[in-house]
Amino acid sequence: MFYDTEENLVKLKIRCQFDGFSQSQFFRVMLEGYINNDENILRYIENCKEKYSIQGQQKRNKINSISKKRQEVEKKFALKNDEIEDIFDMIESETNI
Repeated sequence: MFYDTEENLVKLKIRCQFDGFSQSQFFRVMLEGYINNDENILRYIENCKEKYSIQGQQKRNKINSISKKRQEVEKKFALKNDEIEDIFDMIESETNI
């Protein structure tokens, strides 16, 4: 669960109703997009990290570099997601991200 101002919770409820989502559906689809590396959601997350200084620039650059390499490998070898995850888990363990 999360906590926010009552004003934002009301805005969330209204916006979800407007878009035809229950709050649970909204969080599930956002979570699904986030964990499945949806480009639009990840771009928004990147903007938030920068705006709110959530992560240092150097670490964000490293993550972006890994993401680009991931996309290149995916295109080049047409690998399945679980195979790609295994490769990048190895890279991540070697680079201590």
